[in-house]
Amino acid sequence: MTQQLLVYVPPHPLIKHWLAVARDAATPSVLFRSAITELGRWLSYEAAREWLPTQNTVVNTPLAPCAATFIDPQVPVAVVPILRAGLGLLEGAQTVLPLAKVYHLGLVRNEETLEPSCYLNKLPEKFDPETRVLITDPMLATGGSIMTAMAELTQRGVDPTLTRIVCVVAAPPALQKLSAAYPGLTVYSAIIDETVNDQGFIVPGLGDAGDRIFGT
Repeated sequence: MTQQLLVYVPPHPLIKHWLAVARDAATPSVLFRSAITELGRWLSYEAAREWLPTQNTVVNTPLAPCAATFIDPQVPVAVVPILRAGLGLLEGAQTVLPLAKVYHLGLVRNEETLEPSCYLNKLPEKFDPETRVLITDPMLATGGSIMTAMAELTQRGVDPTLTRIVCVVAAPPALQKLSAAYPGLTVYSAIIDETVNDQGFIVPGLGDAGDRIFGT
């Protein structure tokens, strides 16, 4: 079977609610931050479905032995927030993946060329090839930052087919680039918007997620 990029927009009412809160220009920073945290929680929950490795065993209830399933602790799980805005989704993701290791990757976009540059890279030199990696980045717009992040991860041994991207809003330019380069990848987004403007912002989008999260 030919691999292809998979993009899921979960039809969950809580995701729709918190997306609406984040979209509203009148939402204050403190509430916007809460909305992004909640979106990180519910989108990560959806991303973990049929992705986290499990192991079957038997436990003893107060009455009798019973078949049980646990998350396999031997398979490594990592969360990679794309700084700075990806930190907003991290708190919610960690409630779903509390034992995951967190590796920070800081990328900043040139406002004129829209090209990303890296100012912080805390990724390990090499990942275990079985590592499940969850990337948090609220906006997949032009695709520059997420493509840079994927290049850094794959050259360190990360398997795109075991990788999940959690974002709030995705746009066609980023998704097209990811599809061409990483057809086995899976993206979870609250919404897919129509276009990206000349300044590299998704329209209608939700503005500058980093500025709104941190009130700057």
